[in-house]
Amino acid sequence: MIWLAEGKVNNKTMRILLITPAPPRSRAGNRATAARWAHILRTLGHTVEISVSYTNQTADMMLALHAWRSADSIQLFAERFPHRPLIVAITGTDAYRFIHSHPQPTLQSIRLAHQLVGLHDLINNTLPADQRHKMHVIHQSAEPVAKRNPYKRYFHVSVMGHLREEKDPMRPAMAVRNLPASSRIQVHHFGKAHSAEWAQQATAEMRINSRYHWHGEIAHHKIRQVYQRTHVLLLPSRMEGGANVISEAIVAGIPVIASNIEGSIGLLGEDYAGYYPVEDEQALSELLLKAESDHKFYNQLEKACIARQPLFTTDNELNGWRQLLNKL
Repeated sequence: MIWLAEGKVNNKTMRILLITPAPPRSRAGNRATAARWAHILRTLGHTVEISVSYTNQTADMMLALHAWRSADSIQLFAERFPHRPLIVAITGTDAYRFIHSHPQPTLQSIRLAHQLVGLHDLINNTLPADQRHKMHVIHQSAEPVAKRNPYKRYFHVSVMGHLREEKDPMRPAMAVRNLPASSRIQVHHFGKAHSAEWAQQATAEMRINSRYHWHGEIAHHKIRQVYQRTHVLLLPSRMEGGANVISEAIVAGIPVIASNIEGSIGLLGEDYAGYYPVEDEQALSELLLKAESDHKFYNQLEKACIARQPLFTTDNELNGWRQLLNKL
């Protein structure tokens, strides 16, 4: 497709510039999202260039990840090509931090966009009312894993997330410090420490807490192996824009326990039973014990996740992007 001067799109291939603040070879979520979207757009027949910033490249369309971090690139592209389509993806930190802490550049990016992309069903709640009509929710897909065979000797709880403030990363460890001796719960945390202080906290926790194990960052194919053996995926975040680990857990048929933030409720549904109040380790502890000991409750979570699998298929994600481009 080519964007024409009068604001129309025809059926030829577009050259799309995809902006992400995460550098090449980064395993940050923004880079992974950019890579998956580039693959989808190429599947739809377009040419895609991924860049960390706009440097006056010519393109038929810009897709920018992160309204605040990519604000300069968004403004420059809009000034140079005011009639060419500009799509801005609203991340978790955009929606739940920067729209409040840095409103001017964040809202400017939102207003300059012709369309917005969000990853969960409640993301529009954070936007100005006059911008909500632009939002197009696209659920991130995931590939099924091989047949699951959870551990028998203990109850394996997986935490998939980097150690940084937004993720509330030490809450799972705090929740399992004082479990009864009869519990078989073990927390296994996979993710990179974003500072030496976070690494020190996780390392120190392992010395005093035999139920907590931090493995650092591991390759995605190894994460998929973990999904085959785990009993529960735990997402303790303070804010999320629509975590792909929830998509992966749902497609794998793994029950999810999550803090009751919009980014998780918007993926799992408002009536899902596996939420606990954000930053409340006592409530989390009780919920983990219930998932371990109450088979009826565990099966309820499992069935609820499996019921949402159609939202996270590759066909559904591909069709979401096709529909969005057709809006242009």
